Amino acid sequence: MNASNPTERRAAATLNDPRWAAVLARDPAADGDFWYAVRTTGVYCRPSCGARTPRPENVEFHSSAAAAEAAGFRPCRRCRPDLPPLAERQARLIGELCRLIDAADSPPTLHQLAAHAGLSPHYLHRLFKAQTGLTPKAYAAAQRAGRLRAGLAQGGSVTDAAYAAGYNASSRFYAQADQLLGMTPKSYRAGGSEVEIRFAIGQCSLGAILVAASQRGLCAILLGDDPAALARDLQDRFPKATLHGGDAGFEAWVAQVVGLVEAPGIGLKLPLDIRGTAFQQRVWQALREIPAGQTASYSEIARRIGLPKAVRAVAGACAANALAVAIPCHRVVRTDGSLSGYRWGVERKRALLDREAGT
Repeated sequence: MNASNPTERRAAATLNDPRWAAVLARDPAADGDFWYAVRTTGVYCRPSCGARTPRPENVEFHSSAAAAEAAGFRPCRRCRPDLPPLAERQARLIGELCRLIDAADSPPTLHQLAAHAGLSPHYLHRLFKAQTGLTPKAYAAAQRAGRLRAGLAQGGSVTDAAYAAGYNASSRFYAQADQLLGMTPKSYRAGGSEVEIRFAIGQCSLGAILVAASQRGLCAILLGDDPAALARDLQDRFPKATLHGGDAGFEAWVAQVVGLVEAPGIGLKLPLDIRGTAFQQRVWQALREIPAGQTASYSEIARRIGLPKAVRAVAGACAANALAVAIPCHRVVRTDGSLSGYRWGVERKRALLDREAGT
């Protein structure tokens, strides 16, 4: 290359600049680190811009959008480099819509939200779920359920709590109340005092095991070394429920659960009473979809529920699981495949995984 040729010198400078590789790759990770301008078009872009790749001799790099504009370049209409990154703009928009839903007396419709955002209903639905892990309807239902629980906990009337939470018709509220609360509104307001739970404590190859069930299904499967500690754990979880020792019929349920511990791959056909937040239930459902003998990392679970950055929250949901083996949080491992913490002990986690692997 002739070093005296200005065009070739500019091309060589661009080709030797590490930022050029990010432009060629349209790397979104480089957005915000620098901007590039094209002399022949007079525009500047983000590294991730999908416009046709310019010739290297026509490119110059800038440390900020303001610097590019000071040099006489105008923002690209395609990648809008003068605005925050697209992901940040989308997050702000969805955050604004979440606040709109939270403040509304009744849940806005999808079309109302789309009109507010200036997007099509289909695109907004997909974007909202990608950002929050929930559809707008599911998010509104979860927020309304949270307000309902808070209202009932304050001791007011069930009707007042329902209307304050955004239920405009009592018939609609009562049709959904059992699913939302896991019990009648009256029982929930009383702290679950009308809920009856059968339980039994036995032994399995992993130590002591407590199995408990409400009228809806299994509500706790706890593992440990101290049977008394397991009983206290159950009492702490259901402080106002009436606890009964399991009868002969319940022993058949306990036998099925113990069988699942000894051979996790056989599955469990008993009903479950799963209690948790909307987020926790999404995580737990993802765990139940991991086949026996396989594992997934916390980051993989976060991606599966549509929230790739919620790795810590996924780990927290795993730790909150009260249904050992039935909701197989033991199948979640670190990204490198190593075993992380398990609320019932890493050795029990290793034993369960070994059994599923047939070793």
